[in-house]
Formats: sequence, C-alpha cells, structure tokens
Amino acid sequence: MRICVFLSAADLDDRYTAPAREFATLLGKGGHTLVWGGSDSGLMKVVADGTEAAGGRLCGVSVEFLAAKVRPGVDEMVVAKDLAERKRLLVEKADAVAILVGGMGTLDEATEILELKKHGHTRKPVVLLNTEGFYDGLRLQLERMEAEGFLPLPLAELIAFAEEPAQALAYLTEAA
Repeated sequence: MRICVFLSAADLDDRYTAPAREFATLLGKGGHTLVWGGSDSGLMKVVADGTEAAGGRLCGVSVEFLAAKVRPGVDEMVVAKDLAERKRLLVEKADAVAILVGGMGTLDEATEILELKKHGHTRKPVVLLNTEGFYDGLRLQLERMEAEGFLPLPLAELIAFAEEPAQALAYLTEAA
C-alpha cells in the first residue's frame, strides 16, 4: 500500500519523534511505500529513515521553493510547482493518508483531505495519529462541527483517530 503521511519537517522532541519512528518502522516492515513531502529534515527525515531502514519504499513530493531540502536517493521524487499541486500529487500517489504531528502546512493538508472526502472526491482512508494529545483541540472542533450539523457525513466516515502508531496503521490496512 502507498501511504501518504502529512507531518512536520521541524526538529521535534522525542515525545513526537519516537511514535513517528515507530509508525515508519511498521510501515516499512509491512512492505508499504511512504508518500511524503520529500524533505530530508526534521520529523520528515525521521519517518523516511524509519521506513527505509525497515524495508519500505520512499516516494517524495516536494515543491520548487523547497527543492534544496529534498532527500537524495529515494525510489521516486517529484517536485511540484506550488503547494496546491504538491497536495494534489501527495493524495493522488497514495492509497491511504496518515496525519502525524505538524504545523500550519500539516493542518492545511489535513483539512484539504477531509474536504475532498466530504464532497466525495476521494474515498481513501484517513487516520490521525494523536500523539501526546496533540490534536485534542482539532478533534473537539470536528466533533462540534458534526454535532451542530456542519458536516454532511458522520465524522467517522471522514477520519479515524488513533492514539498509538500500531492502531493507526491497522486502521489504514483494514480500511483500504
């Protein structure tokens, strides 16, 4: 399976890198391909390293203004002209999506995939790995949107929430 992972390229504390590395190791051991932002820095590097070390393949999708930070020697690397094209390619190249901890870019990617699912433009399974309760606020907001009628589908049809890396990958494997 080709699994797109939305996540940060920042250097982060071990409380975030350890679960990301565990997820990547499981992904690689499962023979899956990581589809990610292509960066060779921060948490993106941690996940690429873990996937590759465990036998998985790497498919990077970078963007022109970040091309100097791409990971060398990957199985496939695409450089998009802008962020909109990058998001489109990341989703197109994947069978499923996992959202790990991240900043504004990750939040943008997460809301984009949920909007695509809401409108029926993709049926790919999406799981959010809620490491250290990082996305508790987002989950609360999405639950409120569902309760107050802002979502045309049940939240469970848009996204699954996982607290542990193995739970996240198991969901994607079963749902795909």
